[in-house]
Amino acid sequence: MEGLVLGGFSLYAWITIATVLAMFTTLLFTKVRTDIVFLAAIGVLFVTGVLDAKEAFSGFSSTSVVVIGVLFVVVAGLTHTGVLQWIVKRLFGQPNTYSKAVLRLMLPVAALSSFLSNTTVVAMFVGIVKMWSKKLGVSPSKLLIPLSYASGMGGVCTLIGTPPNLIISGLYEDQTGHAMNVLATTVPGVFCLCIGVLSIIAMRRLLPDRKAPESAFESTSEYTVELLVPADNPSIGKTIAEAGLKTVRGGSLIEISHFDDYTIPAYDDEPIMGGDRLIFAGQIDELLDLKKSHGFVNADHPVFSTSEVDTSNQLRTAYVTFGSSLIGTTIGDTSFEHDNNMILVAVARSGERIRQSPHQVVLKAGDTLLLECSSRVKLNTESLASQLHFFDSTQVPNIGRGTLISSTIMIAMVVLSALNVLPLLQCAFLAAMAMLLFRCCNADQAMKAINWDILMVFAGSVVLGTAIQKTGIAERMAFGILDVCGTNPIVVMTAICFVGTFITEFISNTAAGAMFFPIMYEAAEKLGYDPFPFMIALMISVSSSFATPIGSPTHMLVYGPGGYRFSDFARVGLLMNIIILAANILIVNLIYPLTPLQ
Repeated sequence: MEGLVLGGFSLYAWITIATVLAMFTTLLFTKVRTDIVFLAAIGVLFVTGVLDAKEAFSGFSSTSVVVIGVLFVVVAGLTHTGVLQWIVKRLFGQPNTYSKAVLRLMLPVAALSSFLSNTTVVAMFVGIVKMWSKKLGVSPSKLLIPLSYASGMGGVCTLIGTPPNLIISGLYEDQTGHAMNVLATTVPGVFCLCIGVLSIIAMRRLLPDRKAPESAFESTSEYTVELLVPADNPSIGKTIAEAGLKTVRGGSLIEISHFDDYTIPAYDDEPIMGGDRLIFAGQIDELLDLKKSHGFVNADHPVFSTSEVDTSNQLRTAYVTFGSSLIGTTIGDTSFEHDNNMILVAVARSGERIRQSPHQVVLKAGDTLLLECSSRVKLNTESLASQLHFFDSTQVPNIGRGTLISSTIMIAMVVLSALNVLPLLQCAFLAAMAMLLFRCCNADQAMKAINWDILMVFAGSVVLGTAIQKTGIAERMAFGILDVCGTNPIVVMTAICFVGTFITEFISNTAAGAMFFPIMYEAAEKLGYDPFPFMIALMISVSSSFATPIGSPTHMLVYGPGGYRFSDFARVGLLMNIIILAANILIVNLIYPLTPLQ
């Protein structure tokens, strides 16, 4: 079967192409978990004989994947000892201009992202930046996109800063037998970061000025209130106008929902029936007086003001994450509240509170929810992470002796690896053991910090790259690019990086790195040049996703809190993609001149 050739590709190559296309289609247009998609792809390639057992499961023993797993433990030690909070306290300050604020924000975030998980850094900084923006009198939307961009650009400054760097460097070592230095991307990465920071400052007018979603909830005296008409209410049989309910003290009646859940606008001549739910908008303290003056009662899904909430309860704000199963549903049609011991109070979208019954709002990604949670039952924000991201869910650790110890361990790990005293994998293992030994984190925290779903994606990415190279797809694509672009190595490098930058706007940057590694490697060899500079350029390009909120997990983290729209990223991001691509090609060829193979 392997010998059968169709259209220049073997049958195994066509199976691989079909598998890759099916993966990308599934990731783009469905809510199927990414790790499940990659695991299914591995299964297809193994069952069909494209890869043997050793090749199909080589990703799970790949050095780069193991390093990523161990680094999760190192990051746990840094997180639980308050390193991030210490840096924020010392560096953010009170700048008096937007340009200075961007510098104070992006440079520390980029520095941290060079050694820590980008997602972890952004998750920790979102709440801090929102509070900081209030002090500065700046809309959070002006700072949250720069926050996300900084984490991505900082991540490429070291091999351990972002997963694609580890994947590509690991594949490069497998091909050549030479390991890359942990600081191989530092100079090009820092140059691109500086260009990116200056570009953000220059393009600040293109950054959206959105209201923070939770700003719609800052005045907790004004909500949409649902009240029920009991069966013995004297208003039954009257119209809304006759009952004097259209405009009342403190607000107005906006909708009426009859017993069959048929909700319509509150027209003056609409009759009132027993069991109706009346939906008012306005000052909640005054609207709740209608229970006394008109004999109404709380609806099935009561909405409370802060004065009515039991002292054991608390109000929490969260936004609906991308891929959440709540998207496209209404809370009223699910058991979400009952299952999680909470009540939905109000919904905001793009910074504006929706003046509609909150339980009938069809939820979208990025919607901000105001929830009343019982403090008698501990809210498990980790189990809800795939549905909601809570603004105030991050615990702030104490800063003390552990902060210094964990920082020292991290610095020692980087220095030993950079000086080639020990390979990166051994350094990471020693750092993880030191974090546990010095109690920077405990065993439970370390195990919870390991994201097995992400590791599955990374392992699958390695296997995907193996299949693309083994079946000859990479070689054919490399020849195709050479036919179009000619034999100028800089033109070929630019073309592949451009396509890589575009693809990573829609799929995982790790997957893009694994997919384009064999293509870039083959192209460099066919041209007769050392692949090393090509790999450095590829690392930067597949991590340069600026134009869509789905291009990076960090964009998704700031999308809801910033009150952004999908198009907000494109306004700035498309220009950023072009600018960083040009800076990338320029600096890589200056620092690592192209060298013909011996």
